[in-house]
Parts: sequence; structure tokens; C-alpha cells
Amino acid sequence: MLTQQQVKQKAAEYAARYVQPGMTIGLGTGSTVFFLIHKLAELAKSGLNFRAVPTSNQTKKMAEELGIPLTTLDDVDVLDLTIDGADEVDPDMQLIKGGGAALLQEKIVAAAGSQLIIIADETKMVTQLGAFPLPVEVITFGWKQVQRKVLQAGCKEVNLRVKDGQPLVTDHQHYILDCHYGVIENPAALNTGLHAIPGVVETGLFINMATKIITANTDGTIKER
Repeated sequence: MLTQQQVKQKAAEYAARYVQPGMTIGLGTGSTVFFLIHKLAELAKSGLNFRAVPTSNQTKKMAEELGIPLTTLDDVDVLDLTIDGADEVDPDMQLIKGGGAALLQEKIVAAAGSQLIIIADETKMVTQLGAFPLPVEVITFGWKQVQRKVLQAGCKEVNLRVKDGQPLVTDHQHYILDCHYGVIENPAALNTGLHAIPGVVETGLFINMATKIITANTDGTIKER
């Protein structure tokens, strides 16, 4: 049986085969993408010609240090594909993302391409979204008003994400509200409703965006759908 880290590495390295010469790709953020970045760095050193648009400062720093050629979203018309992780994936390929606080940039990058490949270990596969707290990115001004409105709209618990005793600030200088629903009956409707609240910048619900899910299992097998 593989460890969880080995499973993540297996999924990431399997997904790297989709990066072809001449591509411009979106490069996600998170613990599974960590292994993807290392694999792509190996391929770049071996002569694979591609460029990447990072979805966070963390990914950008790591990719630069490992020698992956980078560009910006403003310098490309369309991405060939994006590879990213997820916190939850349901049977309809709807996602919760944002555990790494990069959901805004992740969603912008994902929307810029025709393909979004999600890499995950089997623990991220769920029958229904919601056990993982839904990240909602909000502006810092009046965030408690947003928190109140999310609760009034039916969320069970809403917590401001904190790091080192202080509110976590995203790459784009926003806060993250972690919203505990338990079960999300209608992800698309919830996404629309949250966007209607003034102060909400983006949600971690990725609706009808994933085109392929690559799942690695502890027995070493890989599943695609």
C-alpha cells in the first residue's frame, strides 16, 4: 500500500504526460501540485519546451527556483490546459478548491483554458460536496457583514481563516471565510447565491470547469474520468 504522499506523487506524475511540446499551461497550487512542479521541472531540463502560468505566489516561487519557464495570463490568449488539485470532487466532477487560499487566481487561470485536469488522491472523492469547509474569498472591508449574510443564508458556521494568530491574507490582499455546510445540496445554486453577496470576491466552488479527473489510489492504480 502506498502512503498518501506517494499516491499524490503518482497522480501528479501521471498527469504530467498531458503536457506536450509548445504548450502554455496553467500550473495549480497545493500539496499534489508540488509533485507535478518537480516532475515538470525534470521534463523541462530534459528538453520539453513549454511555458506555465502559476496560480499563486507560492507556485511561482517554486517553479522559478526549479527552472520552469513562466509567463503571465495577460501575455497569452488561451491556455492549452491547466493542471490543479482539489479538496473535494463529486460524481458530477464539481469541485471544492481553495484549501491553499489560491482559489481566485486558480479559477481565473482555469477559465482561461479549454481543459482543466484535476489530480487527486482517492480521499478527495466524495458522494456530495460540503464536508470540507467551503472557502469564500472576501474583501477585508466589512468582512463581518459578509460573514453574517452567509450565516443568514443557511450556512451552519463561518470562520475567518487565521494563520499564525492573524487573519490570513491572500495573494490579492483578501480574507478567506471557511464556510461549514456539512452537505451542499445544490453547488451551482449556492455558488450563484454567494456571488450575490456584496464583498464576496470568489468562491471555492468550481462548477462545470473540470474536464478530466485523475485519481491515484493506495493500491497503486490510476483512474481517469
